[in-house]
Amino acid sequence: MDKIGKVVLELGPSAGNPRNSEGAFIDLPDGRLLFVYSRFIGDSNADDAPSCIASRYSGDGGETWSEDTIIAKAEEHGARNIMSVSLLRMENGDIGLFYFVRRARNDGRLHLRRSSDEGKTWSEARCCIPGLGYYVTNNDRVVRLSGGRLIIPTSFHKMAGEEADYSVPHHQNDSRGIAHFFLSDDDGRAWREAKTFCAMHAPHAKSGLQEPGVIELTTGVLWSWARTDAGCQYEMFSMDKGETWSQAAPSQFSSPRSPLSMKRIPASGSLLAVWNPVPNYQTRMLTGNNGGRTPLIAGISRDDGQTWKRFFYLEKEEDRGGYCYTAIHFVHDAVLLAYCAGLPEDGSRLARLRIRKVGLSELGAL
Repeated sequence: MDKIGKVVLELGPSAGNPRNSEGAFIDLPDGRLLFVYSRFIGDSNADDAPSCIASRYSGDGGETWSEDTIIAKAEEHGARNIMSVSLLRMENGDIGLFYFVRRARNDGRLHLRRSSDEGKTWSEARCCIPGLGYYVTNNDRVVRLSGGRLIIPTSFHKMAGEEADYSVPHHQNDSRGIAHFFLSDDDGRAWREAKTFCAMHAPHAKSGLQEPGVIELTTGVLWSWARTDAGCQYEMFSMDKGETWSQAAPSQFSSPRSPLSMKRIPASGSLLAVWNPVPNYQTRMLTGNNGGRTPLIAGISRDDGQTWKRFFYLEKEEDRGGYCYTAIHFVHDAVLLAYCAGLPEDGSRLARLRIRKVGLSELGAL
């Protein structure tokens, strides 16, 4: 299979800007697109390195993009790092900008800011996670259900030690994630935790349930998934709009410890999933900085996720990169996919941001 689509924006690392990574899209009333992403500053591209949130606009369906504008800075939050954005249209017409604020090993939580002027100015940030803790939420993950409820899928990582200090290495957070879901029934003004959470019951797994996502099926059932180190994504279901969840179990998506993204195609109602399908099996030879996050493929489901067909390459393994953290946005007769696409010479699979535009006809999705 050949790769599909074309690259419409590539943001590689440069001096003083060592990483451009995961983002999210939203439509504006005047026909433009707003894209917001994590822009790192300084010398380090590590997840906890200094960063800010930047925006770019497109007036031609994603074919070309403006220069970036910084719209949020870590120091505004008394934080070392901010990243991993989601964008939603709020009920009063505002844009909702959600992003992760990392203050310490025991304080990493999603915050919400609003814009009533289509992204020109933003309100003060409000925390969406009521209790103190380290709750990792990926980009492009916040979802509005058909009934209006907002849901944040997130993974809680407890502290491995006692001291919440950046002098202690970031990796001392426990790697075993526990999937939690936070709900809002008043358009993001107040949030509460779901009645149940999900843990991974696999004696040899060290990941737990990391970086969960969620989608609403046509039946109203919520389907959530999370990356693991068990060779596949694990999945959970809710029959009551996110209040309670089933026990996590292996899904049909084979995968390394890398996130999966999924959205519904408005034109057809089919589901589009994007992920790395090859797990880190024992004899797999991994080179460079890709972490096994290659190739990157897309698949289509016409039966609400029961079966998947029409698989396509977005990036191939021989391209030497690592591809992950995909934002999905549909525009006219195409889909925009923004993802990390770090090359070996970048020094990190997360350092380079790429936006690929793919016609829905190429996907066979119409």
